[in-house]
Amino acid sequence: MRGFLVLIFALGMFASLMGHMQPRSSHVREVSRADIGEEEMRIAEVKARNSPQFTTGDGAVELQRDSDGHFYADVQINGSNVHMLVDTGASSIALSREDAQAAGIATSIGMNDVVGQGADGPIHGEYAQLDRVELGPLSATGLHAVILNSGNQSLLGQSFLSKFNSVEIQGDTMVLRE
Repeated sequence: MRGFLVLIFALGMFASLMGHMQPRSSHVREVSRADIGEEEMRIAEVKARNSPQFTTGDGAVELQRDSDGHFYADVQINGSNVHMLVDTGASSIALSREDAQAAGIATSIGMNDVVGQGADGPIHGEYAQLDRVELGPLSATGLHAVILNSGNQSLLGQSFLSKFNSVEIQGDTMVLRE
């Protein structure tokens, strides 16, 4: 029951964040200021700057804090790259519909199941099982996730983060150790 409440709280936080986010495309390409607006350019720069840096000796993954105060990671889900917000307060992985489809996860058209409660009301989506999730030297199989009907920012929660021996924040660096 406690895990369910944590999931509901995390999904509520996620829903609040979604109200402030801009849509993003699912493919990677080189961009210039002439091609896109100022906000989209900032998002592209953040993604390029926040790719994980891996240490080779001890199997650690280091992530740098973004200017918005959050940590992001490029995670491989079922072999597809997904840019995710690292959310230590979320009990599981939450994927946007777009990211789920890019990772080869089939979703229903309606996605009418209520999977949580957010600040704006019920959160609709569906449950899925991920074949493989990878971040640096660590991978996990068979993890459960929530696919969200709305929103475009995927969350990396405790169902994956708990696979690390430690998750530490030191200043503006998050260190995840095997």
